[in-house]
Amino acid sequence: MTEALPQEVIRIKRDGGRLSRAQIDAFVRGLTHDTWSDSQAAALAMAILLRGMDPAETVALTEAMTHSGEVLDWRDARLAGPVLDKHSTGGVGDKVSLLLGPIVAACGGVVPMLSGRGLGHTGGTLDKLEALPGYSVTPSRDLLLQTLRVAGCAIVGASERIAPADRRLYAIRDVTATVESVPLITASILSKKLAAGVSALVLDVKVGNGAFCTTLAQASELADCLEQVAQAAHLPCVALLTDMNQVLGTTAGNALEVREAIHFLSGKVREPRLLEVTLALCAQLLLLGGLAASLDDARRAAMQALESGAAAQRFARMVAALGGPSDVLRDARLPSAEVQIDVAAAGAGFVTAIDTRALGLAVVALGGGRQRPGDAVHPGVGLSQVLSLGAMVDAGQALACVHALDAASAQAAARAVRAAFTLGAVAPAAPWLVRACSPDAGPTHSATGC
Repeated sequence: MTEALPQEVIRIKRDGGRLSRAQIDAFVRGLTHDTWSDSQAAALAMAILLRGMDPAETVALTEAMTHSGEVLDWRDARLAGPVLDKHSTGGVGDKVSLLLGPIVAACGGVVPMLSGRGLGHTGGTLDKLEALPGYSVTPSRDLLLQTLRVAGCAIVGASERIAPADRRLYAIRDVTATVESVPLITASILSKKLAAGVSALVLDVKVGNGAFCTTLAQASELADCLEQVAQAAHLPCVALLTDMNQVLGTTAGNALEVREAIHFLSGKVREPRLLEVTLALCAQLLLLGGLAASLDDARRAAMQALESGAAAQRFARMVAALGGPSDVLRDARLPSAEVQIDVAAAGAGFVTAIDTRALGLAVVALGGGRQRPGDAVHPGVGLSQVLSLGAMVDAGQALACVHALDAASAQAAARAVRAAFTLGAVAPAAPWLVRACSPDAGPTHSATGC
């Protein structure tokens, strides 16, 4: 059919038209079977970025990408509870996935979490877990099932059979300045979660200078679209907006974040903002999964899983089952960087602002992320003891500790960290931390809308 020809589909969207489900299906088939060229896919992605998609188009794109490959079905897997999952839009120091999976598992859920690697200035859950010697993020189907049965959670990577159309389209978007399209982001996130066969999903939409969405308006638009499309696809879903104007927790960097997560689960130290975000997301997911009667009950159950040590034990079982250290709570065998230096404050005052994106880029520059595809990641580098907004510092007091491979990169990172902190004479107002996506927000039909 001529209306399904790549150039015709591109023309319709370029001129602001609405694509039919058949045209969207043809596009996704073209991605999967290489009958659309990269340049044609890029042209349509740019047209969607500029012209937008209505809710029906976004649902059709999500469903087509979901079924472009394997769709997991857990009904015959004899798992012990509802299959639940969480996704974050990415931030600096965001190690919530390492905590939420074991907590929800300890509360009766089953969490086969398909995670990703670092992107840009944000860290990736798979990179963090690979700091644990031997941990496999690509287990066989049998090992994945075994891990879910013994631990209740398995944080791993998606196989190439899961939503292959998204895999190809994302690579094209990443190099053609078309990442920032709400419909394309929505379809990318939800197609993988729907293909993973989950029965409920909680979404952590980060907001702030360390996040993809820098304003509440942007984040609310994305959260609304995600919830609408998930509902249309019959996936129970709640999106929360969480602050990313500062590092979440006190560390940024792969092994450092895993170590903080282990200390958190073990009860050694629980940074209050990290605890609140984690409990809020856990509570929503437990409620969606039918494992609690109310949000208050769900929060209490999640906190009990932490206090009792049950969540820590679930994490330890998961790590051991997937080939990591056999007693990760006692000896995680995490690598460390050879050079560690404190970043001294140039003056005294309150921390009034933090350029969180700059801190994330400093970690990447240290080797904790990738500046080019295929770059090796050095798991031990990063930042620890990072101060939060409102902290009072004296001249010479440490703003953070840099963990580096050598003295030169440590000094470069220290300069970047010092420049990222703004000090003032007056303490800032306490920032908001977690917000619900507005239930009254209607469909958006703007160029970037759903």
